[in-house]
Amino acid sequence: MSVTPPDTAAPASAAPPTDGQPPSADAQARLLLLIDVFSETKRSKGIEGRMKLAKLDFLLRYPQHFTKLMAVRRPNADVGEDPWLTGAIEQSMIRYRYGPWDPAYYALLGALTGKGLIEPKHEDAVATYRTTPAGHDVAVALAETESWRPVRDRARLLRRHLDLSGTTLKDLIYQTFPNIVEADWGTQL
Repeated sequence: MSVTPPDTAAPASAAPPTDGQPPSADAQARLLLLIDVFSETKRSKGIEGRMKLAKLDFLLRYPQHFTKLMAVRRPNADVGEDPWLTGAIEQSMIRYRYGPWDPAYYALLGALTGKGLIEPKHEDAVATYRTTPAGHDVAVALAETESWRPVRDRARLLRRHLDLSGTTLKDLIYQTFPNIVEADWGTQL
């Protein structure tokens, strides 16, 4: 199977989900909350680049990795509660050229764009994702629920402590988790 690398500026709907199924509602909700948190301030452009999106989503999906990275980077920071109380990850990410990646991103971003919940912008070969007013309203409604509030809270911790470039996040992940760097491309993480 060919996977389009995250650093190309192909439209978000360029690839179907890897398993032929439509993007899950939970995965769409998780990404919507993440993008919305990074779109909350007026000066924010949203999340700049799919590499940054993937690295932030990696830290959101894998709370034990977030906790370990925070212990190294910000040892005294409160990491909040684990947003995934069951400990189950809906779909594993894979090791790809620039670290953790999910081939379903194109379908997920395409679904969110098609529903009018996010708006992608492409400038200088960098895709930037920001919530629309409708997307923000949906994200706020999700965040008011008991099951999604911890996800929004974790996304806010990511914005507060790790709002860095995609390359800087990739480097931090590589330094903190050498097993990811050593994994073969396509290995599930």
